[in-house]
Amino acid sequence: MPRETRYARQDGVHIAYQVVGAGPPDLVLVSTWFSHVEARWDIPGFAHYLDRLASFSRLISFDKRGIGLSDPVSLERLPLLEEWMDDVLAVMDAVGSERAVVMGANEGTLMAALFAATYPDRVSALVLANATARPAWAPDHPWGVPPEVSEPLIETVDGTWGEGRAMAAVNPSIAEDEEAMRVWGRFLRLAASPAVAAAVVRMIFELDVRAILPTIRVPTLVVSRRDNPLFPADAGRAVADLIPGARFVEVPGADYGLAVGDVDVVIDEVEEFVTGSRPAHDADRVLATVLFTDIVGSTTRAAELGDRRWRELLDRHDEIAAREVAARSGLVASFTGDGLVARFDGPARAVRCALALQEELRALGLGIRAGLHTGEIEVRGGDVAGIAVHLAARVMALAEGGEVLVSRTVKDLVAGSGLEFHDRGTHSLKGVPEPWQVYSASG
Repeated sequence: MPRETRYARQDGVHIAYQVVGAGPPDLVLVSTWFSHVEARWDIPGFAHYLDRLASFSRLISFDKRGIGLSDPVSLERLPLLEEWMDDVLAVMDAVGSERAVVMGANEGTLMAALFAATYPDRVSALVLANATARPAWAPDHPWGVPPEVSEPLIETVDGTWGEGRAMAAVNPSIAEDEEAMRVWGRFLRLAASPAVAAAVVRMIFELDVRAILPTIRVPTLVVSRRDNPLFPADAGRAVADLIPGARFVEVPGADYGLAVGDVDVVIDEVEEFVTGSRPAHDADRVLATVLFTDIVGSTTRAAELGDRRWRELLDRHDEIAAREVAARSGLVASFTGDGLVARFDGPARAVRCALALQEELRALGLGIRAGLHTGEIEVRGGDVAGIAVHLAARVMALAEGGEVLVSRTVKDLVAGSGLEFHDRGTHSLKGVPEPWQVYSASG
């Protein structure tokens, strides 16, 4: 799908937005406060989340002023909710959307709810996912986050922003995944600076929109993950109870981010509410060899080259990688910013692709490390998931610069291929119960 970023203007402020999908209907996504309309596509779970929404709507999404690619704001005066609502109007007007489904995600539900109450003529329906009306605890709001949790969280944001720890703290399914932390850390760095992030999080815990919920007069769906660590299902149920006629649905899950964990369990409910029909998924489980690669020393190299030259080099990396994967009948699942995830129907082809990539990229002055594992994966659209994907990522994490590491499974399946392997020992892999033997490949 085309992913062109454009700008709407509101009181001299430029608001970055994207429109994906054809619709009808129009669906305006009020995402969490920290967003970057371009970098989010580099995260497989996020891309799947957006693609699902765009599959049954014209998806309109944006970066709030002060966040991502929109104009910055002063820390001395963060925008008010009403000013951020002006951003929604500006984007809707820019794309010619007279009326739309408005969907709020996590803390974005407060702004979405206020928008629906204030501008009912522009809202055809309201979706509040992982909803809360008041993020902070209060005597009459026991589902809020207590100070002994919110204060350390703000300190974590302020002190470790961009390292991915803030994501780990509220998304159990990726808490032990170093690769996920790296990818999400980059996203957060692009979305906001540490000072802006801490200031916005502190402001979020001061908001309370309970008083306006009874004034909402549009069809409303509230869908919540049962064990969301910040906004549990009871918080969403309390929101639905205050909105006349709202429908509440509780789904399984323990992650805060809608682009983390089982994305479809939430979006299935949204699609049924918006379109009247539930999707039939074409998920398949297949045996495949998964390849993860990563550019060695990418941060240092980027600093040496500068943003423009580094971007050009990454574009060249992606071109070469796509060509080499396709030449060996593989499929690129995603580019991770400075690496890739790909799958192959033959392990020997996957190993040879990794070795060829090493040679090709060395000519550009880029060193990579690679990890491979063969196992059953789930394929849904272009995305891949499952324990085999996690194992390949863990194997790559063990590799030194310029090294291609494979699991014992891969080695055993390519006997007679002419590839050579050297024992690199038995290792305990995070999140995997038993130890795994790994080998370096050459050939």
